[in-house]
Amino acid sequence: MTPAVPPARLADLARIEDAGLNASAPPQQRMLDGWLLRFSPGKAKRARCINALSAGRLPLADKLTLCEQTYAQAALPMIVRITPFSEPTQLDETLAGMGLRRFDDTRVMVLPSLRSLGESSALDEATFRPVAGPDFAEAIGALRGSPALQREAHAERLRNSPVPYRGFIVKRDGETLACGQYVVEADMAGLYDVFTAPAARGRGVARALCSALLLRARDEEGARCAYLQVESDNLAARAVYHRLGFVDAYAYHYRTRDVEAA
Repeated sequence: MTPAVPPARLADLARIEDAGLNASAPPQQRMLDGWLLRFSPGKAKRARCINALSAGRLPLADKLTLCEQTYAQAALPMIVRITPFSEPTQLDETLAGMGLRRFDDTRVMVLPSLRSLGESSALDEATFRPVAGPDFAEAIGALRGSPALQREAHAERLRNSPVPYRGFIVKRDGETLACGQYVVEADMAGLYDVFTAPAARGRGVARALCSALLLRARDEEGARCAYLQVESDNLAARAVYHRLGFVDAYAYHYRTRDVEAA
């Protein structure tokens, strides 16, 4: 079961959830009786899953049957994302009872104020460089070892995003050490695709990169707070984010019948 969120905080956290949905929107999506279905063939599960936004009017069993048919037509596994905002409220328990396995427990972390950041970045312009969306997708795809189809889908999503991404890479002596992006919606900055090359880990590169991204979001685009999403068992990344001042806000996970997807 997803940990409960105090009702007094739900309104504020719902803004962050909406911002995360906007930032991960692919061109391939549609509505089905109050649920947002996404079909991007890329790596990010947020862009190829069901987001249960409202309870709708159809019986749940009928709606799930339609969803399974839709994903089968798209040649993708049906994956349901479960958040504190998912509707109907007993959806997670219902899917568990139907045998859909749970995977990828994830935390949404929040930095309530960017005023606590320093006044300058530890990275200089020679090592911290902006890159266009397709180049960013290629760079981080190379670091991750992603296949060509996932890189192309990532680039397509960045080109069509309803909120503009600002992508950066950290390079030294011609070698890419890390990548990261941010988006700004209203006063909220979201960090995305932060990834450090294995050989460069443990040297403070990720923290310096995140700090530089947040400073740009604050000073150039007026962001006042920040959020990010990280898998709960990625302890090294979570430690970096905690040192920057991020705290856990809420959790989500996925469910699927597909063994390979999980």
